[in-house]
Amino acid sequence: MEAAVLVSPDRLWSAHEVLTRPSPVPAVPGVYGWHFEQPPHADLDAGRLLYVGIAPRHMANRTSTQNLRKRVRYHYRGNAAGSTLRLTLGCLLGIELRRVGSGKRLTFGKAGEAELSRWMADNARVCWIEQGEPWTLESQLISRLDVPLNLDQNRHNAFHGRLKELRTAARERARALPISA
Repeated sequence: MEAAVLVSPDRLWSAHEVLTRPSPVPAVPGVYGWHFEQPPHADLDAGRLLYVGIAPRHMANRTSTQNLRKRVRYHYRGNAAGSTLRLTLGCLLGIELRRVGSGKRLTFGKAGEAELSRWMADNARVCWIEQGEPWTLESQLISRLDVPLNLDQNRHNAFHGRLKELRTAARERARALPISA
């Protein structure tokens, strides 16, 4: 049931809709799915589910303070240091990853993050389902669905190796460059 809602949702939401106030995204735990009108890479298909994520994340000794609204909004307007989805999309789109601040954080810099936000506003659409403990569903979804932009728990996906290679190369290039202002 949950998988079908993410794969073939009744409604997909744009950046403009999600970022307006009040936001239609509920401030509750859940699972979200990302679809793209134009794929971020030539080997991927347009108009279908390519990535799933959860909010909050459950860790061994605590649960994050995130909820669907915070997380989805951050993906649309945050940076690569705080969003695996943004990191993946920027790498696939060929935006230059850079070290920032103390040099430990990696983002696409102000201009690159703005470029990525524009691309997402034009191409990324999101849907979600409310789920009290979304981490119980995440593994099942990733194992059952073809979500090529997920790396964690997704070694079985045909795109996994290529995506991992692209992200690793982007990180290596960023670490070889001077820290960006």
